[in-house]
Amino acid sequence: MFDRISVDLKEAMKAQDKHKLSVLRMLKSKLIENKTSAHPVAEPDVVIQYAKQLKDALVTYPAGSDAQRQLESELATLAAYLPAQLNEADVVGLIRGIVEKTQAKQMGVVMKELSPLIKGKFDGKRATELIQQALGG
Repeated sequence: MFDRISVDLKEAMKAQDKHKLSVLRMLKSKLIENKTSAHPVAEPDVVIQYAKQLKDALVTYPAGSDAQRQLESELATLAAYLPAQLNEADVVGLIRGIVEKTQAKQMGVVMKELSPLIKGKFDGKRATELIQQALGG
């Protein structure tokens, strides 16, 4: 992934795409920081964490503001480097499978099984709501 970002960074420089260049530079710096960290994580996880930071920052700005549009644009650029997203029907199917397999009646048990399967691919808050619905709560 690091090599792909480096190539895309060069292309953005040639195209003089300042926005994409800025996002890719930040992402590359986060990947380099991760590599030199005492406890490095997988590269896709770094991208997922960065996207989550941007999503969390979105709520701090008023709707329709320039800052919010900027963050949404950054997220759109990052989407090319994120794992393929799951749709809600897929997650509901995963939840049903976990409930049937474990005979779980508690949300924590289901979430423990589901979390690694959806990490970076689906919103955790929405997954919690879907689990509550599946367990009849």
